[in-house]
Amino acid sequence: MGKLLWQPSKQRLKETNMYGFMQYVNGLHGQDFADYFDLYRWSIEESPAFWATFWDYAGVNCSRVYDQVVDDVNRLPGASWFQGARLNFAENLLRYRDDRIALSFRGENRPTVSISYAELFRQVARLASALRQMGLTAGDRVAGFMPNMIETVIAMLASTSIGAIWSSCSPDFGITGVLDRFGQIQPRVLFTADGYIYSGKTFDSLERVSEISKQLPSIEKVIVVPSLNESPALESICNAVPFEDFLVEEAADLPFEQLPADHPLYIMYSSGTTGVPKCIVHGVGGTLLQHIKELKLHTDVKREDTIFYFTTCGWMMWNWLVSALALGARVLLYDGSPFHPNPAAMWQMAQDEKITIFGTSARYLGALEKADVRPRESFSLADLKSILSTGSPLSSESFEFVYRYIKDDLCLSSISGGTDIISCFALGNPMGPVYASELQCRGLGMKVEAYDAQGRSVVGEKGELVCTLSAPSMPIYFWNDPNNSKYLKAYFDTYSGVWRHGDYIEITEHGGVIIYGRSDATLNPGGVRIGTAELYRQVESIAEIMDSLVVGQDWNDDVRIILFVKLREGTPLTHELVAEIQATVRKNCTPRHVPAKIVAVADIPYTISGKKVELAVRNVIHGREVENKDALANPEALAEYVDLPELKT
Repeated sequence: MGKLLWQPSKQRLKETNMYGFMQYVNGLHGQDFADYFDLYRWSIEESPAFWATFWDYAGVNCSRVYDQVVDDVNRLPGASWFQGARLNFAENLLRYRDDRIALSFRGENRPTVSISYAELFRQVARLASALRQMGLTAGDRVAGFMPNMIETVIAMLASTSIGAIWSSCSPDFGITGVLDRFGQIQPRVLFTADGYIYSGKTFDSLERVSEISKQLPSIEKVIVVPSLNESPALESICNAVPFEDFLVEEAADLPFEQLPADHPLYIMYSSGTTGVPKCIVHGVGGTLLQHIKELKLHTDVKREDTIFYFTTCGWMMWNWLVSALALGARVLLYDGSPFHPNPAAMWQMAQDEKITIFGTSARYLGALEKADVRPRESFSLADLKSILSTGSPLSSESFEFVYRYIKDDLCLSSISGGTDIISCFALGNPMGPVYASELQCRGLGMKVEAYDAQGRSVVGEKGELVCTLSAPSMPIYFWNDPNNSKYLKAYFDTYSGVWRHGDYIEITEHGGVIIYGRSDATLNPGGVRIGTAELYRQVESIAEIMDSLVVGQDWNDDVRIILFVKLREGTPLTHELVAEIQATVRKNCTPRHVPAKIVAVADIPYTISGKKVELAVRNVIHGREVENKDALANPEALAEYVDLPELKT
């Protein structure tokens, strides 16, 4: 068991939405649940009853309620959720129409701009009316190549109010990366900004957009938001129009297209580092219910909250974040580098904006610790009640760093799920304790288990993360996959009728979850399975190491562990440092974890959404081609890994 770091007071526990829901269930179903794990067991043992109860508790706005919750919850894949229901995603996110702040935007060195719920509704109505006038209808695709700004949310809501399918990628993608994604779905409309700012540097988007529009003949209109210039030059882009010029002057109404629960809402993309990205389609009803469940119950979002997540519009956490509008909270959007103009920038913002829920990545928290930033010593964080972390496993050192140097009285929720389900398998429990290295719980309604090598469910042991019960946010299908072959291969080719996610986890005796990293990147020296996250926790605890990446190299009919380290500036990889790394790994892991080779590199390659690309590096060191380098934030980093002399002996 990890070290106990925090638990809520009795008063705080009883004020949570999770506690309120538990009492609601007790009263409605004649139960006497006293803690989260009683509630969790019921949510999977009586899954249809749980989802029906939560549909009512969430106050889903629909023109027609479902005929049945699910036809067969044990059928994976293919279970049909909320058959007969008619609803609209945007209508549920726009249920509040008052003068409270809905969205705030803050950019690098830019003052905060805010918009009320009433004004958000008016702007969405103006844009939706304009899109209808150009002939956009349900099922059409709308693409966003946008920074994380207010207009991006308006564009998504206007599109989905009509029943169009929204898809976006981050504006730092190259032309090939965009075409690999949008080229598959053939959007009719493209929203873009003229550019963006990152780390104090200005990046123009219009040159790439001009080329993209030429190669995507399906695009009938390019709508440009002025971000860098008030009047950007659009002559080189066919059918381009400024955002404000496209809007109708005033819309009399905002009709919401009423759609089946399994109508496509979002098209998301796999990372694309091992081939052309898969286009993952998520439905209206499942996405809405899952997001509200995770935000309202597991994150304890309330109307008075200001929720922030550091994300681009190409990461599923953006979709997740904006769903907090359904709860009437203030959603804070930020675009730029989290370390500009200094490593403490986000905590200055947290103080200024009175953030109550702060979302980030494990990578950011680790970098913050390495930079010796101690927010509690410099900023007033009295409003902060929760920190969320995802993207990769959060080390025990980072857990302790948060409580020691950020705030000692908050709920630190490490969460884990993915683009595949546009939500989480395991996440926070505001009623429960926080243990170092552990995610607090499996999500309500998510029957998550760990399977050993024989396909048996185990507790207290490492195994494959599987889901053995259907959940409403599983993809409805993949785009252009008529016989479901890509979908089945992605999740169901290992265990029949069981979702295999590709993470290596342990479910603890008290119901927590430990993530050990991607199982497809698991090391296997001498036939012993080792999760990469175990090594990262130890290696990155050493002060001289800023970042690291570990892969398995095929060697002499076995696999040997290769560790790449990015060192603090001016630090050489000495024999003494190598010995310290080896000793730390041997002491805190096992002798089998000790790397056979340790190699210093200038940079570690990451995807644009902030994940280490172990498989791409493994391909490089084995002389194999890496496809779709545009999916990487720093593809140039891969060049350093080619033909390394250290790996030839």
